[in-house]
Amino acid sequence: MLKTLMGEIKEFKKPSILAPCIVAIEVFMEILIPFLMSKIVDTGVNGAEGGDLKRVASIGVVMIIAAFISLSAGAGAGHFAAIASSGFAKNLRAAMFRNIQKFSFSNLDKYSTSGLITRLTTDVTNVQNAYMMIIRMCVRSPLLLICAFAMTCVIKPSLALVYVGAIIFLGIVLFFIMSHAHKAFKAVFEKYDDLNASVQENISGIRTVKAYVREDHEVRKFNIAAENVYNMFLKAEYLVVANMPVMQFTVYTCILLISWIGAHMIVSDTLTTGQLMSLFTYTMNILMSLMIISMAFVMISMSRASGERIAEVINEKTDLAAPVDSITDIKNGAIEFKNVSFAYKKDGNKCLENINLKINSGETIGIIGGTGSSKSTLVQLIPRLYDATEGEVLVGGLNVKNYELNALRSSVAMVLQKNVLFSGTVKDNLRWGNKDATDEQLIKACKYAQADEFVSAMPDGYDTWIEQGGVNVSGGQKQRLCIARALLMNPKILILDDSTSAVDTKTDAMIRKAFREEIPDTTKLIIAQRITSVQDADRIIVLDNGEVNGFGTHEELLANNEIYKEVWESQQKGALE
Repeated sequence: MLKTLMGEIKEFKKPSILAPCIVAIEVFMEILIPFLMSKIVDTGVNGAEGGDLKRVASIGVVMIIAAFISLSAGAGAGHFAAIASSGFAKNLRAAMFRNIQKFSFSNLDKYSTSGLITRLTTDVTNVQNAYMMIIRMCVRSPLLLICAFAMTCVIKPSLALVYVGAIIFLGIVLFFIMSHAHKAFKAVFEKYDDLNASVQENISGIRTVKAYVREDHEVRKFNIAAENVYNMFLKAEYLVVANMPVMQFTVYTCILLISWIGAHMIVSDTLTTGQLMSLFTYTMNILMSLMIISMAFVMISMSRASGERIAEVINEKTDLAAPVDSITDIKNGAIEFKNVSFAYKKDGNKCLENINLKINSGETIGIIGGTGSSKSTLVQLIPRLYDATEGEVLVGGLNVKNYELNALRSSVAMVLQKNVLFSGTVKDNLRWGNKDATDEQLIKACKYAQADEFVSAMPDGYDTWIEQGGVNVSGGQKQRLCIARALLMNPKILILDDSTSAVDTKTDAMIRKAFREEIPDTTKLIIAQRITSVQDADRIIVLDNGEVNGFGTHEELLANNEIYKEVWESQQKGALE
């Protein structure tokens, strides 16, 4: 974990080094001030013949200079620590986000969306705060403790034993708190994932919540998640709060012992008044350092759980590795499945088994099957959104694993079952398919997808703003824009995963007609629930429980495939009624 996190300091190494170096200057000046004060008291105020005012003045000037240097160094250290910690947090977020972009679908299945958001926000903030504490306070406090302890040994070694006992006692208490607090805070952040999931789900589906009048239910669900976080935090804080009373007990005990022993030493002339004053200051330095160290340990314990979660995402390796000499040229849109089986890693159960299919380049292939028959899973193996568990998937005559991933996916345009539009103009969304597309190309693609008519009727046409998630367009309009976006990729293979379900049959037919006439060389795979959407395809695949139950033309399947015939008759009957 540490190696992974430290690897993201990168360009912020300089401020990360400068901060503790300047802190050292601050500490040395701060330690010097009590020593100078004792000199003023002993040789200036309590000296022979009523004191030496010139000596007091000269030492006082030195004290003022030391205080100014200490103040300036403290401000400088804070400045560099802020730069280093903020930059470190920026790099951690960037590293996680970059790696997430490389994840395959199976990698994404390991993490919830809310969990990833928590890691990118709350967990990074915890590590950022801990890093600032480490490069500043975790340098200042131990250094101040060591220097102050060294000064007490110089002034009166016997009194230094009081601090040794305090340090040992607090060390034992801190070890106990840290060992138990880490487990508690780790559990807290897991509950945070549930809380974020509740918020995200509610906000993204707020229209559905209101439509079904489920606001009270969602509030109760959120309150339960918030209560769980509260209870876990309370459990963790019970351990942490024990740190403060133990620290205060130790501080007051040390002050009382120093006062009592020091008073006896002054009476016996083995300790001066100035030395006792400086000892009190060093006592506070030592004990405050111990207090800050204990707080730092608690924060580090809390951030350790966050650091482990961050490192897990950064170190996650995509399971879609490409060969060293990967191929970037896809010859054509021919597709072949050879003895392909697939199982999701989460459950291990095969959802596709022994699939053997051969599709010619330029063919239009329909795919139908009941819910859960793995239609989407089948087509997701083509652009390597998942890798086949067994067997081979070939595109253009070569195994998809031999292709460079970006080259493969640039040649396989896929309109997913869940259509997603992003905030921006219509043009911005369309240019996801081709960032360099001209206005003419955008209009042409929209005409093929039967989207040009409604886009042109919008207030600002192709410059109309699309809200996040495409909430200001209908489901059918969203589907057509996504199809146009895919067409702009000029793909060798076009996959429509139930992507015309929200459009009327006339528009659906016009889209299929445009495909036949305008992109005849593109291999088209169309998943549909309505047989009318695929009946004019060159061939149709019938899937049943992850197996190919039939593969042929509409007429052949009506004659030879019971499942296809049954679906056709039920849909025809429904249409007549």
